Amino acid sequence: AQGHGAKGDNIYEFEIEFLEPVEPKPVCRVTQRQLNITVQKKESNWWERLTKQEKRPLFLAPDFDRWLDESDAEMELKEKEEEKINKMKIESRVPKDPFKHLKKGYLIMYNLVQFLGFSWIFVNMTVRLFILGKGNMEIYLFSKMVGFLCLTDSFYDTFHTISDMMYFCQTLALMEIMNSLIGLVRSPLIPAVVQVFGRNFVLFVILGSLEEMQSKPVVFFIFYFWSIIELFRYPYYMLSCIGIEWKPLTWLRYTVWIPLYPLGGLAEAVCIVQSIPIFSETGKFSLGLPNPLNVTIQFPFVLQIYLIALFLGIFVNFRHLYKQRKQHLGPKKRKMK
Repeated sequence: AQGHGAKGDNIYEFEIEFLEPVEPKPVCRVTQRQLNITVQKKESNWWERLTKQEKRPLFLAPDFDRWLDESDAEMELKEKEEEKINKMKIESRVPKDPFKHLKKGYLIMYNLVQFLGFSWIFVNMTVRLFILGKGNMEIYLFSKMVGFLCLTDSFYDTFHTISDMMYFCQTLALMEIMNSLIGLVRSPLIPAVVQVFGRNFVLFVILGSLEEMQSKPVVFFIFYFWSIIELFRYPYYMLSCIGIEWKPLTWLRYTVWIPLYPLGGLAEAVCIVQSIPIFSETGKFSLGLPNPLNVTIQFPFVLQIYLIALFLGIFVNFRHLYKQRKQHLGPKKRKMK
């Protein structure tokens, strides 16, 4: 190596003929103060000396901070062997799961199918918005009225174009609750229940039962926010099943929800508020009880209660996701050496 020493800039080199064979590739580490070269023995046994020549070279000096005599070396080897034996005993006590590969295959397929479904939704909505938007701007040059009506086609027609795939994905999402319930995944049960049932309530009860709500522009934003979040969540879990972590994907998984999750919750709240007058007018899902006072449970009142539960659910999931983000992206604690 070239360096600056007592004699100025020089090329420094040395040769050591070890007493016994060593690994051919040493490990080198350069610091601001020194160059550390670690040479591994081929066989872990005690050497009488370092070099073949009996007289130690003048440029060699022992590092007494790392020095081991023969008894210390034997004790260290014995401790390593005992540690290895204890580890094997512990592993042998843990019962092997005969369905481990089957469970892993199921989780990979589930996350893959959901990723493909939400990818189709996202790409379809994006393409339709781009194409309709481009054509509408040309029409807008001729007629402001025609341009405005066509510009919102991609919003008004979202449910009729996307609903079948969204029905499929959100029905399949019920398996996430089952997976958490039976311990197939380590995700907490409550956040999964809040998210799945919250989305399905909006999709099936609000949008699926009211044709008047299906042409509202808010449907576009609900479906779009849902699909973007899942574009990163499902591939992250799919790769985790096979022990692969891609750092950019991990960052996206635990970051994109920060703006999108509150926006999605706000869009759901707007959808519920817009549906309340329709349910009040039609009396749909309102329940009349047979009693002397003729009391009726009005569904709009239930929706008002649900609005409060919606924001509480957002808080619960936001707190859960924030803890997960700190766990995966927070500063790592330094290990004591």
